[in-house]
Amino acid sequence: MKHDAHTRLVLAGLTVVFVTLGVCFWAQLWARPEPVRPNPLVDPAFLETATWRKSYTDLIRAKADLSDFDCYGCHEKKNPPKLRYDDQHQLVVPEEHSDIVMGHGKHGRNNNCYNCHDEQNLLQLAARDGRALKLEDSVPLCGSCHGPTYRDWEAGVHGRTSGYWDRSKGPSTRQLCVNCHNPHSPKFPGRKPAPAPIPLRPAATAPAVQPKP
Repeated sequence: MKHDAHTRLVLAGLTVVFVTLGVCFWAQLWARPEPVRPNPLVDPAFLETATWRKSYTDLIRAKADLSDFDCYGCHEKKNPPKLRYDDQHQLVVPEEHSDIVMGHGKHGRNNNCYNCHDEQNLLQLAARDGRALKLEDSVPLCGSCHGPTYRDWEAGVHGRTSGYWDRSKGPSTRQLCVNCHNPHSPKFPGRKPAPAPIPLRPAATAPAVQPKP
């Protein structure tokens, strides 16, 4: 009888202990997890796959309004516009074209509109080798001066190629120079970097390193 009473007492004690532990774990009295921080939403611009500017070719494909490119809507045919320069030999951009910033090349070497535009036909481009090119066919014009970059572009090293590497699975699209570079001021604009990955736990603070005496 004494043995049975002792057993019942031990079992009752263990029951109380386990019930107490269960209540403590349920109440998260120990190792309480940190509150989950809400993740900030990512700017949708970082998910955009379009280039930062549209080329004349893109506008043609989109059947957009091309009236801004109709030079002879304002200029007279067979009467090329006269270029004016200031006392520093910098091109004076007419007020009608105040949105154009001339910054192609250093030291004002390329501040002549007719370095690229056909003086006798404003609806054409003039390559360095004398070829007349349509406005939508500007890549050979760029390549006539930027030979190494043009070869890299042809090889797919320079610029951006979208689509499939395996042509059997789908098409591949190579962006034009003017999809990334403004022809009048081709320096590529800076872009805001994408946010860093959000860690699941706060980063551990590294101990400060004491300078050696």
